[in-house]
Amino acid sequence: MAHIITIAQQKGGAGKTTLAVNLAIAFAKQGLRVAILDTDPQGSLGRWFMTRREALGDPGVEFATASAWGVGYECEKLSKTNDIVIIDTPPKVDSDLKPALREADLILVPVGSSHVDLWATDGVVDLAVRVGKRCVIVLNRVKSGTRLAEDVAAAAATISADVATASFGQRVVYAETLGQGRAAHEAGKSAASAEVEALAAEVMLLLPTQK
Repeated sequence: MAHIITIAQQKGGAGKTTLAVNLAIAFAKQGLRVAILDTDPQGSLGRWFMTRREALGDPGVEFATASAWGVGYECEKLSKTNDIVIIDTPPKVDSDLKPALREADLILVPVGSSHVDLWATDGVVDLAVRVGKRCVIVLNRVKSGTRLAEDVAAAAATISADVATASFGQRVVYAETLGQGRAAHEAGKSAASAEVEALAAEVMLLLPTQK
């Protein structure tokens, strides 16, 4: 059975799809069979996948979509043929999000370097606690050395969620490669590729050893 990672955040533009894409390709490059599941009606993950398919032919990952209440069925199906399933969710917190949280072995919550992003995590963290799932905040678009980044990281550590050691910096390459159907580390060795590899390694250690 596959490990299932749900990426959730009620604030739009926090970086859920960026996180999903880069982790998916990082895991695939390690030889793992990876599926991505888009439950966001906006369909950004699906557009990325189709762009990748047109550019490469073989996208290297499996793709599926589901409405909120179809998540369980799709996860069951995808788990039979994959090692990792990554779920991208809509920017909201309500009963529709619960199925994606229940299926998860790990919930990742991207938080941009602003207190507004951090405040928006409360709903996701509360729901995660209710369904008994581990929740980990991933800092995104971090400007290294800034006081704001330090403040957000410190505040994040005080809520009912863990904070990943690895983070994504504020780098143009993440947006550029997303629009090309690629992941940041496919653009060559860079600070971004090191960030992706570090986060992928950390996430693997956070996943349960037994399924």
